[in-house]
Parts: sequence; C-alpha cells; structure tokens
Amino acid sequence: MKKIEVLEEAAKRVYNNVKHLPGTKESAGDFGIGAGGDISRRIDILAEKTVLDYLKEINFSCIVLGEECGRVEISENPQGFVIMDAVDGSTNAVRGIPFSCCSLAFATGEKLSSVTDAVIIDLYSGDLYSASKGLGALMNGRRITVHKEKPLYFVVGLDLSGISLDSLQKLAPIISASNHIRHFGAVALELAIFARGLVDLFVDLREKLRITDVAAGYLIASEAGGIIVDRNSKPLDSEFGYDKKISFIAAASQEILDETIEKLNLPS
Repeated sequence: MKKIEVLEEAAKRVYNNVKHLPGTKESAGDFGIGAGGDISRRIDILAEKTVLDYLKEINFSCIVLGEECGRVEISENPQGFVIMDAVDGSTNAVRGIPFSCCSLAFATGEKLSSVTDAVIIDLYSGDLYSASKGLGALMNGRRITVHKEKPLYFVVGLDLSGISLDSLQKLAPIISASNHIRHFGAVALELAIFARGLVDLFVDLREKLRITDVAAGYLIASEAGGIIVDRNSKPLDSEFGYDKKISFIAAASQEILDETIEKLNLPS
C-alpha cells in the first residue's frame, strides 16, 4: 500500500470508531496528561488506539509520534514517522461543538519539511482531506486550492486561545483591520478549510503549537497553493520533538502575506 492509502484507512477507522462520541459523557474522562501536555480524554485514547492497532495489524514500518501516546516504535527498522493527532479539537469533541478532526502525516525524516503524505478527516462530516508531496491537495478525491481571487469577504483565521498580552498587542493591526475574524478550535482542520479556499489568511503566533498539531495541515495547505512561514517570515520548518513550539502564518497569496508581515512588523 502507498503511504497515503495507509493514512486514509487509519483515518477512516478513527472516524467510524468515534463518530458517535462527540457531545456525550462517554467522550470525556480524565486519563492523565498526554505526551503533548494536555489532558487525555476517552475519545483521544480510543482514536489513538484505533490508529496504533491498524498500523500494527498491517505491520507498517514506522515510529509513531502521538499527541497522547508519545513516541511508539511499531517496528525495529522504520521507514519513517507517522505524526498523529488522533483527535485535534478535543474540547470541541467533548462539548459537542462540530469542529474536530483526526490528523495524520507521514515523514521520511525528523523535520516538518520531510512530511510526504498527509490526511485529515472531519470527525463530524467524514470529509477527507489528503495530500502527497508534489501531487496537490484533495478533498474527498477532488482537487482543492486556496482562494486566489479577491474574496467578497476577506476571512482571517486567528488563534487567540491562551495568548499572552504582549502577543495580543502585536496582533492589534490584524484585529483592527478585519471585520471577519474566525477561530474554530482545531488547527489541523482550520488549515484544511484554508486549503479549500474558505479562509484567506491564518495566523497563529502564540508559540504553543506542537508538531502533531500542524504536520498534516502544513502539507495539505502547502499543496493547495498556500504560503506558510514562521514568525521570522521564513518558510515554516521545525524539528520533531514535544519541546518544540511552532508559530506560523498561512496566506493564500504572496500579496496577502506581504501585507500581513508589514502590519505585524515582522522581518521581511
């Protein structure tokens, strides 16, 4: 099987196993602090177990880097890494807010730039986003691209959860300039809807994201034509590791990116 096919099957199994849980008491529980630093909920544990069981079932040669489970070596001679956030948007899932996903990526090395395949599945609708490096991005098998025309409404995705006052003040020019700011609570799925052209700009400068949050969305958004840079205006990249924190700007065009960098007074 191709790597992308493995990721797609794993994601579909997660969807089938947990789609009845969002918004129920059964989805919650406290299973301690996961490797990513957040409380693991029952839906997180079940979703991760689904992926791990499948990878073991097919003897997939890899090391898994999971949001809850941490580093799991599936085989002695791995071909690469599966970067997994089996439920991105756990708070939404537990509360029943219809915006969460399973995010899976495959990488040949230990940096974000080595991600070659990615899948995100919406845990409410079952919509499946996918990308393989150099082959473009798909939603349910159909090609998607970021929004390239001048939009009727310029929509900005902006994550302010847990943001410091200093960082919030730096974002003031973006906040004051836009009447259409959105934040939905699951970065991977937000990058997926950016990739299909529903959002024009996505900014997260909190230095709180982990590799498990962004690996799949990064490739899908990039393959859809998005431009993704770090807070220094350099192409986004990061070594794998739970101590690495990521910030990024994803823009639908170079013009939007340049305007954003200027407003935020970032290095150009």
